[in-house]
Amino acid sequence: MNPDLSFEGVVREHQAMVFRTLYRLTGSREHLDDLAQEVFLRLYRALPHFRGDSLVTTYLYRIAVNVAQNEWKRRKRKDRPLISISDETSAWEDRLEHPERNAQQQMEEQEFRLRVEEQLQELSSVERTVLVLYHQEERSYEQIAAALNMPIGTIRTHLHRGRKKLRERLQQVQPRAGRMTCPVKS
Repeated sequence: MNPDLSFEGVVREHQAMVFRTLYRLTGSREHLDDLAQEVFLRLYRALPHFRGDSLVTTYLYRIAVNVAQNEWKRRKRKDRPLISISDETSAWEDRLEHPERNAQQQMEEQEFRLRVEEQLQELSSVERTVLVLYHQEERSYEQIAAALNMPIGTIRTHLHRGRKKLRERLQQVQPRAGRMTCPVKS
């Protein structure tokens, strides 16, 4: 293990990323603290054996994805539907607010973001994971491939298919009047 790599330092530096990633992957704040604790517990157990062949963030993303997948399986067993990550407390509007937009434009954009988040939850887990890591976490193909233990070509395929499905779903649910341009590009 790298002597400069302390568990406390890793947690401090990456806890926001872990919480954000788990929230986006699971679509719910429910059990978020427990899931993040599970990620860091797994990291704590694995850190002494970490050789440094990859970045700690890549390692953490892989653990977070595994924990999120376990949560999806748990929910499926309980036959509980996935919940959109868009809720009143998500503060998306605060992060994306622009002073030149009027109230109507802001409301339309908020509604569109809600539809995007709802439709994102309808994609397969791997497509949703790749889209979240690429677009929301701004990870490279290489980082995603390493985190998911998949070839880069497979990542690109899932990204392309996920974007296409998301775009099609958004076009189906988008109201005809005032249709916004879908920002999901191939």
